[in-house]
Amino acid sequence: MEAADGQRGRDGGSQRRSPLDLIMSQIRRKRTASDRKPLRRFLSQTPDQSGIPEDGEMESREERGKSSGVAEAADGEQDVGWGRVCVFLQRLGKKADSRSLGLAHCDLTATDLLELATLLQCLPQLEEMDLSWNELIGGCLEALTSHLHHVGGLRTLRLCSCRLTPGDVTAAGEALSSVPFLEVLDLSWNCSVGGGGLQGLLGKVPPQLRELRLEACQLTAADAAVLGGTLPALPRLCVLDVSCNPRLAQGPDAGGFTELAAALAHATALTALRFQACGLTTDCLDALGGSLRRLQSLRELDLSCNKGLSGGLNRLTPHLSHLTHLESLDLHLSCLTHADLEALIQVLPSLTALTELDVSSNKEVGTVVHPLVSALPLTQMRRLPLNSCSLSEESYTALALAVPYLRSVDVSWCKVVGGRLALLLDALQPSVIQELRLSSCELTTEDLRHLASVCRRGCLSSLRLLDLSYNGSVGDEGWAALFAAGGLGSLEEVDLSLRPSSSASCSAWMPALLCALPRLSALTRLSAQRWTIGSQDRQQLNHCLRKRSVLVEWDPDTSRKHQESPEE
Repeated sequence: MEAADGQRGRDGGSQRRSPLDLIMSQIRRKRTASDRKPLRRFLSQTPDQSGIPEDGEMESREERGKSSGVAEAADGEQDVGWGRVCVFLQRLGKKADSRSLGLAHCDLTATDLLELATLLQCLPQLEEMDLSWNELIGGCLEALTSHLHHVGGLRTLRLCSCRLTPGDVTAAGEALSSVPFLEVLDLSWNCSVGGGGLQGLLGKVPPQLRELRLEACQLTAADAAVLGGTLPALPRLCVLDVSCNPRLAQGPDAGGFTELAAALAHATALTALRFQACGLTTDCLDALGGSLRRLQSLRELDLSCNKGLSGGLNRLTPHLSHLTHLESLDLHLSCLTHADLEALIQVLPSLTALTELDVSSNKEVGTVVHPLVSALPLTQMRRLPLNSCSLSEESYTALALAVPYLRSVDVSWCKVVGGRLALLLDALQPSVIQELRLSSCELTTEDLRHLASVCRRGCLSSLRLLDLSYNGSVGDEGWAALFAAGGLGSLEEVDLSLRPSSSASCSAWMPALLCALPRLSALTRLSAQRWTIGSQDRQQLNHCLRKRSVLVEWDPDTSRKHQESPEE
């Protein structure tokens, strides 16, 4: 009888299956072989043993079965979608992260962008998307932005240097309403943003925005006016960077920058304001100064690379005294005059929170180093680069007063350093300095020997960057002594390159470098351009670094190329 029942079940089960049978089938598929137990046939049990539920109980079980089936299907679809995401990212050499999508420098194509767009629905928790430096996606951004509503919680969007077209900029602006929680928007190095594209973009920026970066976007004075009109609608904006837009304050619509400067008074949450290389003039300082009084939270101000400021800094310095929280002031390469520097020195005692002051690449600085250093809050200073400042022996000696507190020392292109490096090195405090830049200082072999002595004493144990490039006057003994000294366990980058017109053999000090490499465990970059290296030394160097991720910058092995060219 039981066999007959079984035969009937096999023959007619596919045609007559109850909802309960469907549920049981799902259960059988879900359970592992070790957990499966034989299910009793209902016909072989008594009513008490069968456990057959009443009608109401059966209905509730059916409903639960249906809902669980839907949930399982949804989970299955989600797993499949996440698998597609993982495969896509693995193909690009990236690891999958449900909250962060970093695809900068991945050579993405328009086809990749289309595929990525279809995957956004599988990333509902995405908060950060970086597609920067993928120039092949320019012209087809709308394929992606039309799917941004799938990632409504997005907080960071970076599209730097993607060759965006005006149509891309418009599409990005239209999609911003789909990401109401966006806090960081970076469209830097896309020239189509300027010249009118900004209007459609900024009009839809969510009020939650905290960072707006538009470097090198060919912004005009008209764009500056548009930006100024948007600032009152961005009460939480902390970072505004419009650097490298030389027409921002130039041309017939130069008054647009005045509108932007006036609107800054409404951006009271600003902590960083960057106008590097924006074509600013002394008239711009008048407009900017009035708003600075309102920016009590400002911690970083960058007005560098604006040569039009020359001779007019006194229009701004009275307003700087109100920036009591200012930590970084950058005025490098601004053609500052002696009068400009005197005006700056007058206000420095008011900037009690200052930790970084950059007045490098201003030749007149060499004449005022002593009063400049005397006006600074030295005990908290971390950076005071004076490269290309025409330092004299007197000003070089005055700099030594600040060196004990600095984490970064840069006196590159100051010829007075050669033969006098000991004065600077002896002022260093152990385990404080992290960057030492001495490029083109006409250093001598004795200077390098003294540097080696300081290394042996452990004074440079925290040093991460050492730039000794363009110092061809150092003898082989000096380079060998430096590498043999030790004490550079934290060093990450070192540059020993010679001038482009120079050339020398490194065979004399290469053994010392090879012996030092195991102790330079943090090294990530070694630059020694214009040094010629023999094939055996090159092989030994490659062998020492074979299991390490170190960028080695040597000139091409021309001798090897000449040998291989006939075969090619």
